[in-house]
Amino acid sequence: MMRIVVLLFLGVLATGFVITAILASTSGGWVWWILVALTGLLVLLGVRDLVQKKHAILRNFPIVGHARYLFEFIRPEIQQYFIERNTDGKPFDRDTRSLIYARAKGADSHKAFGTERNVNELGHEYLLHSAAPVAPPASQFRVKVGSSQCTQPYEISLMNISSMSFGALSANAVLAMNKGAEMGEFVHETGEGGLTKYHLEYGADLFWEIGSGYFGCRTPEGRFNPETFAKKANHEKVKGITIKLSQGAKPGLGGVLPAAKVTAEIAEARDVPMGVDCISPASHAEFSTPRELMHFVGKLRELSGGKPIGVKFCVGSRTDIMALCKGMLDTGILVDFITVDGAEGGTGAAPLEYEDHVGAPLTEGLMLVHNTLVGAGLRDEIRLAAAGKIANGSDIIKRLIQGADFTFSARSMMMATGCIQAQQCHTNHCPVGVATQNKRLMRALDVEDKGHRVYNYHHLTVTESAQIMASMGLTSPTQLNTRMLRRRVNLQSTRSYASLFHWLRPGELLDEAPGSWKEDWEEADSDHFGEHAPLHYEEPMGVGIEASVVREPQDAVSAPRIEPRESAKVRPVHSDVTRPEGRPEGRPGVDS
Repeated sequence: MMRIVVLLFLGVLATGFVITAILASTSGGWVWWILVALTGLLVLLGVRDLVQKKHAILRNFPIVGHARYLFEFIRPEIQQYFIERNTDGKPFDRDTRSLIYARAKGADSHKAFGTERNVNELGHEYLLHSAAPVAPPASQFRVKVGSSQCTQPYEISLMNISSMSFGALSANAVLAMNKGAEMGEFVHETGEGGLTKYHLEYGADLFWEIGSGYFGCRTPEGRFNPETFAKKANHEKVKGITIKLSQGAKPGLGGVLPAAKVTAEIAEARDVPMGVDCISPASHAEFSTPRELMHFVGKLRELSGGKPIGVKFCVGSRTDIMALCKGMLDTGILVDFITVDGAEGGTGAAPLEYEDHVGAPLTEGLMLVHNTLVGAGLRDEIRLAAAGKIANGSDIIKRLIQGADFTFSARSMMMATGCIQAQQCHTNHCPVGVATQNKRLMRALDVEDKGHRVYNYHHLTVTESAQIMASMGLTSPTQLNTRMLRRRVNLQSTRSYASLFHWLRPGELLDEAPGSWKEDWEEADSDHFGEHAPLHYEEPMGVGIEASVVREPQDAVSAPRIEPRESAKVRPVHSDVTRPEGRPEGRPGVDS
C-alpha cells in the first residue's frame, strides 16, 4: 500500500512538471522556467530516493523523508538555543558557559533575581558561610608542590590549564592559552602530545605530561629516551613532569593518530615518523607494577634535576591506589603530586560506553586518593590536584574541601579561548578554531585577544574563590574542612561531608586498617596493579567462557572515519580495536 502511495505521489509530481512545462512554454515568462527547473529537480530527487538502497526512510518516503535528516542535523542547535533551560545543558549548562564567557571578556558576571536551581533537590550541595566574614586577600593563594625528595619545588596557582595536546588543539589555541598562563602566572600543562614550540612561545610555566607513547622523548621503537627527556625537562620553563596513567573520558584505553593526520609539525613535536600511525598504547612499556613505577619516578626526578614528578589517573580499583602507596613505602621513592582526573572529564573523543560507564567520578576518586594517602601516612609529602569539570570559584572550593590542594581545568579554558561546546572536537570541524588543524578555521582565533580572555577568566575565577573563602570566615585554604560542605540526602535533611564519609586518621592503615578498608589494604602490594587476590567467598559458577577467533567476512575493511549522518556504502568492518578517531582528511583532530 505504501509503495502505491509513493508511486501516486511521484505521478502527481510528474503531472505537475508536465503542466508547468506547458504553461511555461505558452507564457514565455522566466518565472515559469524556474518553476519547471525546481519541479524537475524534485522529480529526479524522488526517483533517486525511490531506487536507492542505503536509507529505508527515503526509499519509503521520497523527498519528504529528507525532512527527518534535516531536523536531525540541526537538532543540537535547536536544543541548545531554543529548548534547554539555563541549568539544563550538558556537559556544561548555559549558566556556567555564560559565566565563563563573561569573565573571559572582563564583563559583569552577576545574575539577578535569584538562583534557578532547585536547592531542595537530592544531591544539591552548598558551602557554609560565616556570620563573621573577613576581607579577601590582596594576592592570590599558591601551593608549594614538591616532596622532601624534590630539590626544585614549585608554587602553583589554585587553578591551572589541564593537559591538552597540540594536535588535539590548534596552534592558535595553544598559543592563546600559553599567553594567558604567562600573564596570570599559572601552569599550562602540555598534554601527552609533546613539548612543542607553541608551549614555549610566550614563556608560561609548564608541566610536561609524559604518556604511554612517550611523545617528545621516545626512541624510534617507541620506548622512553632518557637523553632526549633530560634535555627538554631541564628547560627553565618546565616546572614539573606528569606521568599520565589514564584519563577521565577513556581510562584504560589508548589512542591512534592515523598516518594521514601526522603532519610535519606533529611528527617533530612527538618524535614520530611521517607516514606511520602514531600509536599511544593503553599502558606504559617502562613499568607494569607500582614498584617499577616508583623507580621510573625516581629516574625522571634525577634526569630533570630534581623537579616535581607526579602521576595522573582516573580512579578505578581502590586496591590500585593502595598499591601505589605501598610502592612508595616499599621503595622509599615518593611522587611529588597526584592529579586525579574525574570520569566526567575529558576534552577528547571517546567511546560512549567509556564516557558514561567507566571510571570513578571526580568526587569519589578524589576523596579516595586523599583518604588513602592520609591513612598511609603520606599526605603531608604529596600534593593532590583535581581535574575534571572545574569552572567557577565554588568548584575550586568544593574540590579543596574534598581533598585537593589545587586544580586543573581543560574545557573551561577552551571556552575562555572561544569554544562554544559544539562537540565537534574529533571531526576537525571545530567552528571556532580551537580543536582543529584546519587553517581556515583556526585563523579566526586571534591569539592576543583570546590570550587576554584566558588571563581574565583565570584571574577573576580564582579571585572569586578567595572571596568565597572570605565569606566563610577564612583567611587561607588550609582552614577549609569537611564540615563546611553539605549535601542534601533526603527531603528533610542535609549532611556535611564530615559525617557522610569515613575519613581515616593519619597512618591508620599502617597501624590497624579499619574493617571496611582491611581486605583491600591486605590485598594491595607494590608488585601488582589491580584486584588480583582470590576471593575469600564462593565464586560464581563457571560457565566455561573462553576466547575464540571470530570468523570475519572476506570483504571486511577498517572502520571508516565518517560522521553517522553521512551517506556512504556500508561494508563489514573487521575487529580493529585500535580504530582512530576523527576524519581522515590529512588534518589532525582530537586524539587525546
